[in-house]
Amino acid sequence: MSAIRHALSVKREDDFAQWYQEVVSEAEMAEDSGVRGCMVIKPWGYGIWERIQRRMDDRIKAAGVQNCYFPLFIPLSYFAKEADHVEGFAKEMAVVTHHRLIAGEKGGLVPDPEAKLEEPLVVRPTSETVIGAAMARWVQSWRDLPLMVNQWANVVRWEMRTRMFLRTAEFLWQEGHTAHADRADAMIETLRALEMYRDFAETELAMPVMTGEKPENERFPGAVATYSIEAMMQDGKALQAGTSHYLGTGFAEAAGIQYQDREGGQQYAHTTSWGVSTRMIGGLIMTHGDDDGLRVPPMVAPHQIVILPMLRDTPEDDALLAYCEDLRRALAAQQACGEPVRVLLDKRPGKATQKRWAWVKKGVPLILEIGGRDAAGGMVSMLRRDRLWNEAAKANFVALAKDDFTARAAGELEDIQTSLYAEAAARRDANIAPIADFAALEAFFAEDQRYPGWAEVIWSRPSGDDLEAVVQRLKALKLTIRNTPLDGEAVTGSCVFTGQPGVERIYVARSY
Repeated sequence: MSAIRHALSVKREDDFAQWYQEVVSEAEMAEDSGVRGCMVIKPWGYGIWERIQRRMDDRIKAAGVQNCYFPLFIPLSYFAKEADHVEGFAKEMAVVTHHRLIAGEKGGLVPDPEAKLEEPLVVRPTSETVIGAAMARWVQSWRDLPLMVNQWANVVRWEMRTRMFLRTAEFLWQEGHTAHADRADAMIETLRALEMYRDFAETELAMPVMTGEKPENERFPGAVATYSIEAMMQDGKALQAGTSHYLGTGFAEAAGIQYQDREGGQQYAHTTSWGVSTRMIGGLIMTHGDDDGLRVPPMVAPHQIVILPMLRDTPEDDALLAYCEDLRRALAAQQACGEPVRVLLDKRPGKATQKRWAWVKKGVPLILEIGGRDAAGGMVSMLRRDRLWNEAAKANFVALAKDDFTARAAGELEDIQTSLYAEAAARRDANIAPIADFAALEAFFAEDQRYPGWAEVIWSRPSGDDLEAVVQRLKALKLTIRNTPLDGEAVTGSCVFTGQPGVERIYVARSY
């Protein structure tokens, strides 16, 4: 087999971080904005986000949650009411202190001293406090519960180290917030949202995840319990791809969310919050990308099929374009993955091979190249993005009769969706190792081992100072506890960290 010349200049195994940056650039996902830590999401990247948003929004509404919108600016006093919450976000808050600029003595614009706000406003890092204030107005009686709302919005967290889609100062997300009469009902909602995220990640993004509870030190600030979905990236690191929090009554007490129960007494509501963000796109890239760029699962691909006519700027082009347009209409009338097929006829001027590689880097699932001879013979040449190369290290085109391809297009898309998930799940499962003691844990994550994956260990669920000691030992190895799997079975053996009798399994990994 001859050597493959890939579309990217950096291979995953050589420099995964640089490879990631090149995929984002070459796939035209996003670019720097000129504002530190903020990105411009380009049409292909935003198209994927729109697909995620639409499909997730359908699931959210199906659960009886209603969309609304809350302010971008939140009074600082709202945060001060919940001490753990404000402490958790204090270092990441962007704060507005003035409402007007004036010309400076030395030129330029400066804040007007006369326009200082009486109370600083925090640029939304999350909305528990402002939504809690609204819920306190909306909830009066047990009849008003459960109250379940969601918003699609941007948030700002002043990150020190940023990377597009994974950790940016401003990002897009949805945040669900609910209030309930008791803990049992709130926990049902917390775990429902978690399961929604798990199923979405695996079904729509073809990204296998582990669902479980985060340890005490990893809880959302002010939460009683935090649950997450964790995905393994191709470099063996973990990505927290979504979270769901049971907040108890702490936020309700701070915001005054009280209701009159059936007996006439006053009770505090039990609240939850849950969210996923554009970080899911980063997870998609690092789960499915290869040395030629992105591979997008058909369910979230803005275009599932791209038709590339091999135009030559001759009179024969009209017949070729008519043939391709007829094919486009036939494909758009098909259903795949539960929706009409999304197909684009790329009629832009330029060489077909150059356009092909542009779409390869973007990761469109199916690419069709059609020349004049193909049109005359009723044929198409199909390239599956998940099977890009053949045994001769050449682009793996398959010649098919047009009608045959039209009949099998939906099946090809659904097979790509399934194949991407199977590939990622097999890679994850092959890179989770049971570890019996701390020395073995150190060896597993030795610096000279590039892609160690995750460790599965038994621990005693320490808390307080004992947990902090565990966290510090892991920090020295650049490791974190990801979660305790919800489907965990009874364990026997000693805690890897404390030597005490173990109570559950946890996943330990390097992370994003």
